[in-house]
Amino acid sequence: MFVGYLLAVMAALGSGVGSVLESVAIRRSGAYGGDADDLGKIGRQPLYLLGVGIDILGFVAGAAALHRLPLFLVQSVLAFSVGVTATISAFLGTKLGRMGWTGLGIAALGLITLGLSADPGPAHPLPPGWRWVILGIVAPVGLIGFYGSRVESRWCAALLAFGAGLGFTAVAVSARTLHVPPHLWAWLAEPSIWAIVLNGVAATVVFALALQKGTATTVSAVMFTTNTVLPSVIGLTLLGDSIRDGWAVPAAVGFVLAVSGAVALAHFSSVHVVEIRPLHLHHRAEDGDGRLAAESA
Repeated sequence: MFVGYLLAVMAALGSGVGSVLESVAIRRSGAYGGDADDLGKIGRQPLYLLGVGIDILGFVAGAAALHRLPLFLVQSVLAFSVGVTATISAFLGTKLGRMGWTGLGIAALGLITLGLSADPGPAHPLPPGWRWVILGIVAPVGLIGFYGSRVESRWCAALLAFGAGLGFTAVAVSARTLHVPPHLWAWLAEPSIWAIVLNGVAATVVFALALQKGTATTVSAVMFTTNTVLPSVIGLTLLGDSIRDGWAVPAAVGFVLAVSGAVALAHFSSVHVVEIRPLHLHHRAEDGDGRLAAESA
């Protein structure tokens, strides 16, 4: 049980630290848009490569945590990576503000409550057919991205953010129910592996489109809510995720606090960057986890 909690915390730390390093590296590279060599400038920054590596390690830790802990807990912890990023950024000199610190405290309180209420354990295995269904979610995610990128409407940003959250939901459910093949070659035939890869890539692209269409506040709110609530419902109703006896109400309250705190923190730690340096929003769109607060670095 302790290992699962440790892995979840490592995932949030890895994502948060990686986001800060990537954001600082982009700023140092001078890649502010409009230059054909922007990607080359970023790629030549060792700090950026280090950030990507730490981000990947955080993803692996999160996937491992999902084998031991319920989806509602792990997804909430991963959403809190925005708090890790904001805290590090504050120590680096970025002013977070009273509302930002309040959001951080609310999210932390919610996570503590969730941690106490969760009943650790493996998920129920999914029938083989359902693993292919989850892989197929990449199709509607792609269609949402295609449609949203070509239609100008006030609902496009929210629709695209929902599509990205749907893709990341498929990644989380696949990681939670993943059956690790005994042989390396068998990984190529495992639909859950492809569901993680393809849905992760598709969700990242759709998330980038969402940030181009709408404000960080709207995108982060829809993204965090979809990417946390939907997997949690699936875990509790279909995968055998459970709450300790007598802890249903505290778990519900903790869940609301964790999600709302993360959304509020993403807003209050990124508002000033939306006004000053929009490129950082594009950078965060390239980060597969959908967390927005790295711009504050």
